[in-house]
Amino acid sequence: MEMAMTTVAMLACMQVKHFVADYVLQPAWILRGKGDFRMIGGYVHAGVHALGTIPALTMAGVGLERGAILVLAEFVVHYLIDHVKAALSHHSRADATTRAFWAMHGADQLMHQLTYAVLIFAALA
Repeated sequence: MEMAMTTVAMLACMQVKHFVADYVLQPAWILRGKGDFRMIGGYVHAGVHALGTIPALTMAGVGLERGAILVLAEFVVHYLIDHVKAALSHHSRADATTRAFWAMHGADQLMHQLTYAVLIFAALA
């Protein structure tokens, strides 16, 4: 029962972190910087997500070395998912009125959620 409670608590923590980082803490300069490796916005955004993962890892009692690896993994994976979505959105000229936009947005969110499942598994394994 304790493992289940920890898993649910970690997932809830990751969900709150995701909402805050993706929908509250994204000014226009971060949004503009996601599709370009030369712009800082995407890196800052991925960094916010990575740092926001620390409380969930702390709940699981993850050690410093393993935690640092998982936080770095979160940073890299989050950055790449957002970069691909931004590049595809730009090339397809999709906007919020198109099915393509919402399919890409949904795929982006799904990939982030699957990343959290893997991070939680790795933290608890």
